[in-house]
Amino acid sequence: MPTTVKRANSIKPVSFEDTSIAFSSQSNGKLLKTYWLFALMNRGWVVNLGTFFIKLALKLQLPVKKLIKSTIFEQFCGGETIRDCEKTIQKLHDGNIGTILDYSVEGEDNEKCFDETVQEILRTIDRAGESKDIPFSVFKITGIASTELLEKVQSGETLTEEEQAAYDRVRQRVDALCRHACERNVRIFVDAEESWIQETIDELTYEMMDKYNHHQCIVYNTYQMYRWDSFENLKKATETARKKGYYLGVKLVRGAYIEKERIRAHEGEYQDPIHPTKEETDRDFNQAIDFCLEYRDTISFCLGTHNEYSSQYCIRKMLELKINPGDPHVWFAQLLGMSDNISYNLANAGYNVAKYVPYGPVEAVMPYLFRRAEENKSISGQSSREYRLIKSELKRRKNAGRQ
Repeated sequence: MPTTVKRANSIKPVSFEDTSIAFSSQSNGKLLKTYWLFALMNRGWVVNLGTFFIKLALKLQLPVKKLIKSTIFEQFCGGETIRDCEKTIQKLHDGNIGTILDYSVEGEDNEKCFDETVQEILRTIDRAGESKDIPFSVFKITGIASTELLEKVQSGETLTEEEQAAYDRVRQRVDALCRHACERNVRIFVDAEESWIQETIDELTYEMMDKYNHHQCIVYNTYQMYRWDSFENLKKATETARKKGYYLGVKLVRGAYIEKERIRAHEGEYQDPIHPTKEETDRDFNQAIDFCLEYRDTISFCLGTHNEYSSQYCIRKMLELKINPGDPHVWFAQLLGMSDNISYNLANAGYNVAKYVPYGPVEAVMPYLFRRAEENKSISGQSSREYRLIKSELKRRKNAGRQ
């Protein structure tokens, strides 16, 4: 059943089945193209075969860039540069949806690449500072730091003089990004990563919050609720923020590294950090929503989710607590090219919504695109759901054209 929200003098339902709103920004031609793309991704063997041949073609330097750019890249990315993303930014703006520019290049693990990535993220912050159309910036710590170094810091091993100097540079890079965001009045997400480096990421992020979140919420940490310790970590972080007098920025996600986490836990013979069942993950995610709404005086949060139930759950709780749909402390976010039925219907009902818009050179963002294809194949019913909704909208348009 659709949730109903009260706004001013009207009552407006939020239904994720309303395809006329979900795909209002897409022409018939674009929607048909999207339909065939999801039809292919709905077949696991096609995704596996396609991924294999694309990787092979890129390795052999075969001319496949144009094909990639006009299909999967066009669906899930805004372009190769910030300038290329302007059309997407405007299109999302027309649907009352914000943009989160996500520089998705996964470069080489060296200081030069780390510094170049920092400069590009600074440019996304500058662009965000120019317009309300871009409510957040985002970065991954591993984009500006060595994973091996972060892991060594977390394990408590003694760093060599050279390693300590490298880690000092990591802290300087993180600080430069968060400071710039604060100066430009731009909120910034620090993405979550693997458990063996997450504690280091948390420490760096909370350090930044204590520097830049005392007057408003600028820096946001990400909590992966498929980890059984995340809900307790969220509670502890809230207690610390209240004691120190800063605002806690929270992005709630379910998690993205489940297979890698479980393999490593098994090989390392330590306790698996992931919940045994999806039901436990869903429970913690929704409990975290309750908690964040309860402590809205301290917490500003964003639901990074494609889960329809959790999105409706948050809407119901906001209604019960008489929280306005446009409350600045509550945001919803989805990835570009996915779950438009959630994004556009929420935005149409007055909720704060943003889309992650990845960008970067085609070859450099392929790891991201491969994960999107795999995600649509592996998430229970995800590509089937997208496919069914698009099919329904095409049928609706066809019938409307006959009338």
